[in-house]
Amino acid sequence: MIESNSRHDGANHEKPPSGSQPDIIDSRLLSASGFRHAFFTRTGGVSEEPFDSLNFSSSVGDLESRVEQNLARAGALLGVHPNRIFFLNQVHGVVCHEVSSVTDNRLARTLQGDAVVSSAPDVACGVRIADCAPILMADRKSGSVIAVHSGWRGTLQNIAAVAAGRLRCQANGETDLIAAVGPHIGPCCFEVGQDVAQLLVDASPDKDIVRQGHGGRPHVDLRRMIHAQLVQAGVREVDHVAGCTYCEVEKFFSYRRSGKRSGRHLAAIVPSGSGP
Repeated sequence: MIESNSRHDGANHEKPPSGSQPDIIDSRLLSASGFRHAFFTRTGGVSEEPFDSLNFSSSVGDLESRVEQNLARAGALLGVHPNRIFFLNQVHGVVCHEVSSVTDNRLARTLQGDAVVSSAPDVACGVRIADCAPILMADRKSGSVIAVHSGWRGTLQNIAAVAAGRLRCQANGETDLIAAVGPHIGPCCFEVGQDVAQLLVDASPDKDIVRQGHGGRPHVDLRRMIHAQLVQAGVREVDHVAGCTYCEVEKFFSYRRSGKRSGRHLAAIVPSGSGP
């Protein structure tokens, strides 16, 4: 298992709009393999409290104009036009949608699903999160990528394996799959009921995913479960980008901490264009 917590300042891409620059965390594995990507934190945007400052959702109550400005900053760092950053109407399932250079961005955002796949080097596949786990997966042979939203319900349904299978369908021949799992609510804070804990243990390839918290309530390690699922799905290397969205208030949004008015992070990856 690779563990990564490196910073990326976007120096090789177009300069972001004026103002503070978005703070991101990147994966050494994805960077070394030639994939532009970012796990954005909550700082470096234009949104005001309680969405301060790099929020990527207007449905939580933020102004759409501010979200669009934040997307422009993200696009500058990713090296794509902000209208080419794709994410879906996430529903905690396992449906994946493919996007291309001609896909209508506004239409794509109305589609229900939890994974975005593409081989077009001028788009970014993204997911929005505020405690759930973002997975950025790539095929080093074809250059295709997929961004995955894996909350506990999606993890229960093994969306990681679905995503790996989708990348194999994209490829013309053999694949060389790698993935990075980004910041999300950690086992220190992810307290669940006994029923949910048992469901996850039953579905996990690694059964050692539950710890007892204060008061004897189970705490689940989603990162450990997702890692086991990725390995089982044939992903060759898995990088883990550290961070607990609930604990680290200054750095991350958290739905569990702030409720419906929590902001949303963006995690996004760009195809390398190295395929046949």
